[in-house]
Amino acid sequence: MDPGILGAARPGLPPDRDRPWWDVGVTETTPTRTPFHDLDAYVALPRLASLTLSPDGTRLVTGVSTLDEDDTRYVTALWEVDPAGERPARRLTRGAKGESQARFTPAGELLFVAARPDAGNDADDDVPALWTLPAGGGEAHVLARHPGGVEGVRPAETGATVVVQGSALPRAYDLGEESRLRKERKDKKVSAILHAGYPVRYWDHDLGPAAPKLYTLRLGEGGAVVPTDVAAAADEPLELHDLTPDARTHLVETSHDVAADGSFLVTEWVVPEGRGSQRVDLVRVDVGTGERTTLLAADEDVEYSSPRISPDGRSLVYVHEVRSTAERAPVPTLRLLDLASGESRRLGEDWDRWPGPVRWLPDGSGLLMTADDDGRAPVFHVDVATGAVTRLTQDGAFSDLVVAPDGTAAYALRSSYAHPAEVVRIDLSSLAEGTAEVTVLRGPVARPELPGTLREVETTTADGVRVRSWLALPDGASAETPAPLLLWIHGGPLGSWNAWSWRWNPWLMVAEGYAVLLPDPALSTGYGQDMIQRGWGRWGFEPFTDLMAATDAAVALPEVDESRTAAMGGSFGGYMANWVAGHTDRFRAIVTHASLWALDSFGPTTDVSYYWSREMSPEMQEVNSPHRSVADIRTPMLVIHGDKDYRVPVGEGLRLWFELLSASGLPQAEDGSTAHRFLYFPDENHWVLTPQHAKIWYQVVLAFLAEHVLGEESRELPELLG
Repeated sequence: MDPGILGAARPGLPPDRDRPWWDVGVTETTPTRTPFHDLDAYVALPRLASLTLSPDGTRLVTGVSTLDEDDTRYVTALWEVDPAGERPARRLTRGAKGESQARFTPAGELLFVAARPDAGNDADDDVPALWTLPAGGGEAHVLARHPGGVEGVRPAETGATVVVQGSALPRAYDLGEESRLRKERKDKKVSAILHAGYPVRYWDHDLGPAAPKLYTLRLGEGGAVVPTDVAAAADEPLELHDLTPDARTHLVETSHDVAADGSFLVTEWVVPEGRGSQRVDLVRVDVGTGERTTLLAADEDVEYSSPRISPDGRSLVYVHEVRSTAERAPVPTLRLLDLASGESRRLGEDWDRWPGPVRWLPDGSGLLMTADDDGRAPVFHVDVATGAVTRLTQDGAFSDLVVAPDGTAAYALRSSYAHPAEVVRIDLSSLAEGTAEVTVLRGPVARPELPGTLREVETTTADGVRVRSWLALPDGASAETPAPLLLWIHGGPLGSWNAWSWRWNPWLMVAEGYAVLLPDPALSTGYGQDMIQRGWGRWGFEPFTDLMAATDAAVALPEVDESRTAAMGGSFGGYMANWVAGHTDRFRAIVTHASLWALDSFGPTTDVSYYWSREMSPEMQEVNSPHRSVADIRTPMLVIHGDKDYRVPVGEGLRLWFELLSASGLPQAEDGSTAHRFLYFPDENHWVLTPQHAKIWYQVVLAFLAEHVLGEESRELPELLG
């Protein structure tokens, strides 16, 4: 979780529209400036996401997000990358509102989802449609539309089947009726939703009245897009056939996979189980008939997710999860299901990590998988016959794996806290030896220069447990000029600091002279199940003492100033920041973003209360709730919250703010003024994503830290004055 960036003008420097603020008054002794020293330069850095590979293995396509002309939002364009690493990347699309969901058809034509005007029809260009870009070049044209917008697309690897996701109203019996009902609702300005079940919202958006359905469309022979005439295609998009007509809320926030020949798919299927709870089954849907068969039925102890069908269509890999309780952490494991016999077996019996996304090798002999591991997210090979798991890569966090059709290579996005995502090739020729050489390809974005260096810090806790952290140090930090320390606590809590984040980015703080500590305490992934269980239901205990041990190890370094420290975090990291504030006075300032404050009120008001109720027993809430220590808070706190945050509702931030003012132990002036601050975003969500709000987020955070940690005068922030 995190927002964007900072770059407020330094106090005392005159504005100069022709020069960046950091260049005004620069002398020869000024350290090298990077994009992280200037807010506008940072926000303008392009960001990579997603990866897809053509059926012949000759074309990689990735998405590159950049600022629009008003600097108010990010727009994603599709770029082609040469898998051989010889040709430079080239841009494929230029839609004003961007493109997403890039996928290749079996014939090599590129499908994507976009909201853009389409000459020759009066369709609402605010509604995303399915578009196609011919393999040999030419203009893109609409392939299919849905009145509620196309939300996802997955073509089969062979054949003519394309599965499309779109959300439909429950009363609509076909897409024509869907259009009529939506128009009536829009014209009458009706936004009300009558719910009959749970949940009613998710992260940052309301659920209903429409809910996802899966549809199919048929391409031509060999998976070629038809009709070939562009004008005809613009007037007559291909027809969508409803594959799941009885789906109500069964496909909300689910994933699915399509068999290579397009004959069937397997999807997660949400089933209500009473008392506001739900479970997730895995079901098989026949593409020709729509017949649905339950493959794996969840119960009160287990549920299932992440289906991936083998190349021959005979097996299914999936995640089997033992559901959490107040005493037991969830236990996800990778399983293989024989679709003919129904027999299932575990893969990786001796592998103590949580499985991540998997991809089949073309011959079906094994899988490639990413998973958190010791501050990284490497690529692993899973041998299907033996179940053995072997780590193939070392440094970095890998994502968006795709495998070459001949199985000699895979491609991925790789990042770390040393660099943002970049496109890489993973050589699989030495798979038998358990090694894989990684090569950076000629992608569309270069690595930005950093304002410091990255290292690892390890410590052993009082109960003998190893805790590791990343430490980002500013250039010039030394025993003679030690840097103030910023402890940054990750969210989750089931996660790890292992991949570059544009939202929680430590280098913006490093550019301001801070050393930033990114620890993985108890409850973090990447160590194994025991480390998660160690903190389960004990949020204020081992996670807290691990964080303090990591901080002790950092301030013991000569490059770090123990006398000038601060702590911050968001979501669960914000919870921990609140807990830290009530249980130690060692920090000069604390920043808490989108944070849990009173667990008894958070549990019933979050978007997925049934999940948290499994872990948060009344006893757990009583012992671990930060609000019970408000009187012991004597450290200035900056509270940040967005009103559209449904995971940690804004009521948590509002209650925290009032109780800080009315009951904390920090002295107040006679006029009631306080050192605490509250930054509120009426139209932002859990993360605060829009570029200009992200800038304000960092402006306020760094101004608050500068005042209380560095002893500077309070910085003026004219953008926030009423």
